[in-house]
Amino acid sequence: METPDDHRDKKSKDFSRRNFLKAAGSTIALAAIPSFFQVSANAQESGQRQVTWDGSHAVSHHDPSKPNVYFTRDLSPEGVQKIYEKINDGITGKVGIKLHTGEPHGPNLLPIEYIKNLQSKIPNSAIVECNVMYKSPRRETRTHREIIKINGFDFCPVDILDEDGDIMLPTGAKEFLDKQADNFGGKFPFSPGIHLREIAIGKHVLNYDSLIVYTHFKGHAMGGFGGSLKNIGIGMASGKVGKRMIHGDGFPIGKEFLERMVESGKATTEHFKGHITYINVLKNISVDCDCAGSSAAKPTCDDIGIIGSTDILATDQACVDLIYQLPADQRRDIVERIESRLGLHQLKYMETLGMGSREYNLIEI
Repeated sequence: METPDDHRDKKSKDFSRRNFLKAAGSTIALAAIPSFFQVSANAQESGQRQVTWDGSHAVSHHDPSKPNVYFTRDLSPEGVQKIYEKINDGITGKVGIKLHTGEPHGPNLLPIEYIKNLQSKIPNSAIVECNVMYKSPRRETRTHREIIKINGFDFCPVDILDEDGDIMLPTGAKEFLDKQADNFGGKFPFSPGIHLREIAIGKHVLNYDSLIVYTHFKGHAMGGFGGSLKNIGIGMASGKVGKRMIHGDGFPIGKEFLERMVESGKATTEHFKGHITYINVLKNISVDCDCAGSSAAKPTCDDIGIIGSTDILATDQACVDLIYQLPADQRRDIVERIESRLGLHQLKYMETLGMGSREYNLIEI
């Protein structure tokens, strides 16, 4: 039986440009996206416009029960800063900025000025990373630091969180699902019995009061897409222990892998609850992750903009919605990558675990 989410996904895939013109409100053209937004009649803040479009999860009228997702087409250091200033209320104390520093000479890395500008304006902050599991110089801290320098991220302190080992953080996944069992009516939107009760995270995570998840949104060979969830679900897990707990042996792909990645991400969101925020930059949107290094495929779609929210699910859902609104010839490659890896299951399982909302107020700034 087709679910409402299935219907919504199908509707997004079949979307055409003529659907963007709606009688309910006026429209504005987007330079970064070859489409139109519908402007809500009840914009909430001066100088801002709540926007949505048919086929997305953005609500058409402001709903205070839904999280706010902020959007700008200003792909620049100033654009990143504008987004951060809307979503930084909970960022206090010592601040980790979690980003993917990438393999050496990756052709699609975000401009270093974006994060350099942001970090310089956040007191007591440092970039945080973890070592990787796959064969790479980033597998060991010493050579990982060499790659960080090559890619230009040595402009500020960089903390390899698992340099001194790891700690176990509870995911809360099984306990949460057990409480919800009666709601599924025997038809579980996940793989019953496949759950991480805890995950090994880099030990230095305990040194931080807040976390900014700064993500290059793009495709991913295993997850379909890499957004904020992947950035922490894989990226905060320690290289020698945590990433093996998620991947297993042989790097199998599919729903069970995606669910373990989500469960790992839940551990980090719960650990920093109230003191974590998310920025996704939709630029250089290759089908490949920055872990592909110099072999990463060239982007085949236009740059879009920057998304930010304090809700991890709404942040990633909004980015996926933006991707699906691209013209068919531009979205083809990235959508094929997402769907061939069952990537939308990330969003459905985050919703199942109560990690946020798939519906949101989209506000352009």
